Amino acid sequence: MTSEPRVALVSGSARGIGREIAGQLARRGHHVIVTARDLDAAEREAAGLVAEGCDAKGAQLDVTDQASVERVRDGVEADPGRLDVLVNNAGITGVTGRQASDIDLDDVRSTLETNLFGAWRLSQALLGLLRRSAGPRIVNLSSGMGQLTEMGVGAAGYRVSKTALNALTRILAGEEREAGVLVNALNPGWVKTDMGGAGAPRSVQEGADTAVWLATLPADGPTGGFFKDREPIPW
Repeated sequence: MTSEPRVALVSGSARGIGREIAGQLARRGHHVIVTARDLDAAEREAAGLVAEGCDAKGAQLDVTDQASVERVRDGVEADPGRLDVLVNNAGITGVTGRQASDIDLDDVRSTLETNLFGAWRLSQALLGLLRRSAGPRIVNLSSGMGQLTEMGVGAAGYRVSKTALNALTRILAGEEREAGVLVNALNPGWVKTDMGGAGAPRSVQEGADTAVWLATLPADGPTGGFFKDREPIPW
């Protein structure tokens, strides 16, 4: 009997690193749910994977909208009825040209709403499904700009959002350890995407590699860690 494919949902996966993560997982045999705020974009990317012979479908998802998150959860519950991997990739840079001393806090809240609360909201919604999996994984796309050991100036809202996401990673890893959910974060590096810009030194393939590795960890793999290029890095 052929076993059912593992199911992965990747937020913000119609472009950039998220698109590459979804594609790599699909080519490894996962059933991938490609998501974007624009349903047409998600379905278009999923159709491209299906044309390659992969198993994928598109879904509308805005991680800042509780109703949208709940619709995605209900959709996964209905079909395929299970979830093994959640990749929290959706993120924004927010305002970058102001200092912490004078940045508009409404702009900071907007960045936190996507980068922190979006991942938190989606994880809360999907943990019930993940706990039923034989090998559940949560992968959080963080950043070197969130590392306290390397903390600098500029992009204060973005930096704080990623530091907070790292804290959430540690908390969820501890809470979900007994359920077997491995929860990890990664720094993909500075990647050539719409967000990273054409001058970035790393390809989307390089940026996605550690996320895919974490999404496919064996049962005895690490949890509560922060990684770059498949190696642990300081928080």
